[in-house]
Amino acid sequence: MTQFQTAAVFSNDMVLQRDKNIPVFGYGNEGEEVIISILDKKAHARVINGRWTAYLPPMKAGGPYEMTVTCKDETITFYNVMIGEVWLAGGQSNMEFELQNCTGGRECLSSAKGVNVRYYYTQKNCHIDEKFLADEKNTGWSEFSEESAKCWSAVGYFFAKELSQRLGVTVGIIGCNWGGTSASYWMSRESLERDIDTKEYLDDYDNAIAGKTWEELEKEYLDYVEYDRKWAEKSAAFYVEHPNGSWDECLAFCGPNLYPGPLCPLNPFHATALYDSMVKRVCPYGIRGFIYYQGETDDKRPKTYFKLFSALIRLWREDWGDDELPFLFVQLPMHRYVADPDFKNWCIIREAQTRVYKTIRNTGMAVITDCGEFNEIHPKDKKPVGHRLYLQAMYHVYGDRDIKADGPMYHSHIVNGDKVIISFDNADGFKTTGDINDSFEIAGADKKFITAKAVINPDNTITVTGDGIAEPVYVRYLWTNYKVPVIFGENGIPLSPFRTSRLDED
Repeated sequence: MTQFQTAAVFSNDMVLQRDKNIPVFGYGNEGEEVIISILDKKAHARVINGRWTAYLPPMKAGGPYEMTVTCKDETITFYNVMIGEVWLAGGQSNMEFELQNCTGGRECLSSAKGVNVRYYYTQKNCHIDEKFLADEKNTGWSEFSEESAKCWSAVGYFFAKELSQRLGVTVGIIGCNWGGTSASYWMSRESLERDIDTKEYLDDYDNAIAGKTWEELEKEYLDYVEYDRKWAEKSAAFYVEHPNGSWDECLAFCGPNLYPGPLCPLNPFHATALYDSMVKRVCPYGIRGFIYYQGETDDKRPKTYFKLFSALIRLWREDWGDDELPFLFVQLPMHRYVADPDFKNWCIIREAQTRVYKTIRNTGMAVITDCGEFNEIHPKDKKPVGHRLYLQAMYHVYGDRDIKADGPMYHSHIVNGDKVIISFDNADGFKTTGDINDSFEIAGADKKFITAKAVINPDNTITVTGDGIAEPVYVRYLWTNYKVPVIFGENGIPLSPFRTSRLDED
């Protein structure tokens, strides 16, 4: 017999989405009726195939309230329930990056009073078994405190705090993120199978497990886990002795690093791994929209990212039953490890993100190229990231058309003799912090790029020329994995990297 229960995302201290129908869902015995009550509102549902979903009518912001969920003679009561704004914070490690570890984070934890933000962290586990279900019951919403908020997403916190202060309501964040994850990990098999390019992520996994028994896969993974534990201990000792040691020196001392380990059902780092065990565990909880910071792990197939990311947005919107649900995301910052050549793969990811912003409705892109750190994939100052997502939300979602949410973005160009004149969206003035010439490249039909000369014109266009290039064809701006940006809009948001044509490669 199935025990009557709500989904784990419903708990004391939760935040429900205002001004929209509120889905409440859970599990129970076939055919039984469930009744949900809050204030003077009621909703009814019947258990079908072991699951029930009811929809409370829209309500205004407020609280704290009590909500009851009743089935037959059993009632579950939730206390300290607020109605406000709810956002799901998805992505990988830079969204996961904890408040206690970010720049100024500990000061935020110790000094913030009256922070009207609450948080639910989706359990990080890719394999649904009895332990998963038992652990999930211990999850729940939490109010802000010095202790409870330490492990909250720093980006999510800064975004929500600013939003709460502006809107005057409680803001809830559902953390659904995991470091080192590809977008493909958060998607269904069916959604990845729809395109030959995105299907490659599935093929990697299917080929890795083909012909192996569960026992073989389990042993292979557990052996890796033990190896990785010992390797981590060795590497920690190495860097204590050699704080400036290189990665190659670390490998010579510790042996090969086998991360992320063999692909198998127990390993969270493979296509579809986190879709059922994380995304679907909180779907379709009522939300205003998504904030998302991801793309670093997909730099191995950067040319597929536009399709992959577009498909993820479409899938999540389908799952929540709203094709126009706002999706705000972070464009990757500047990054390169000191030992790596400039692969220029992050350029293509950034370009794909810009294309998504320009071609998919109800999206917003926070440009943070000035927030990267050389040789560090996890920039520690997350406050400006949260702030720029807040700006996107205020403009695109809450309708503040006076707010300057975007920096300059490439719009079009014309070629006039040996000059390329580039026009921009959101260009009501430029600020510069250094020599802009070093950021531009130009090429003719031979696609041999050289450093260009650039001049900002009074009409907020930029003219680009190159020595010896009489008939220019292609221009690139910040087409590199890492370089410090020097061109900003009047609002302090950097000019987004671009190239004038995707045909500029040999």
